[in-house]
Amino acid sequence: MQETARLIEQAGGRAVAIQADVASEAAVEAAVGRAIQAFGRIDFAVNNAGIEQPQILFDEISTQEWQRLIGINLGGVFFSMKHLIPAMLKQGSGAIVNIGWGAAAKGFRKQAAYCASKFGVVGLSKGVALDYADKNIRVNVVPPGIIATPMMDRFYGGTDEGIASVIAQEPVGRMGRPEDIAGMALWLCSDLGAFTTGANIIVDGAQTT
Repeated sequence: MQETARLIEQAGGRAVAIQADVASEAAVEAAVGRAIQAFGRIDFAVNNAGIEQPQILFDEISTQEWQRLIGINLGGVFFSMKHLIPAMLKQGSGAIVNIGWGAAAKGFRKQAAYCASKFGVVGLSKGVALDYADKNIRVNVVPPGIIATPMMDRFYGGTDEGIASVIAQEPVGRMGRPEDIAGMALWLCSDLGAFTTGANIIVDGAQTT
C-alpha cells in the first residue's frame, strides 16, 4: 500500500495510504474522512476490497465464514457508499465503481456464499444508482473474470495444473490482467462514462457469455 502511494507520487501525483477494515463502519468512515481532509473532496471511488470462498459445497459453509464473506464483500461496499454519498451530494457530483465478479452473472458450483455476496453488490449498486441518478452521482459495477492476482493463485493453488484449468475457462485463451479491470474503472470514473450509471459491465474475456 505504501509502495503504491510512493509510485503515484513519483509519477507526479498526490497520494495518501490509509489502512482500514472495510467490514468496520467506523474504520470506513474514518478513512473517507481522512481522504476528504487530505484532498478536500472525493470525485470518484473504486470499492475493490474482497475475499474468496474456499471451494466447498453449501452445506459445508460455516455461519462464521458466511458472515465474514458478506461482511467484507457486501458490507464493505455498503459502508463505503454510505459515507461517500453524503460527501458527493455536498460537492454536487461523484462516481463510484464497485468491483463485483463473474459470480454475479451466473452461479458457480461450490461458491454459494461468494455468489450471494457478489449478486448483492450488483443489486445494492443498482438501487443506489437510481436513488442518486438525478443528483449527478453515478454508481456502476465492474465484475472481473479470472484475473492474474494473488487471490487467484490461492484459489487454484498456484500450480501449473491450476493455471491451465483457469485459462481453459477463458475463451480468449489467457487470464485477465489487473490493468484490464482498471481501464474499465477509469472509463466509468471519467467524463467518457458520464451517461452510464446503474450498469453491470462484465469484463471477463467472454467467460460468462
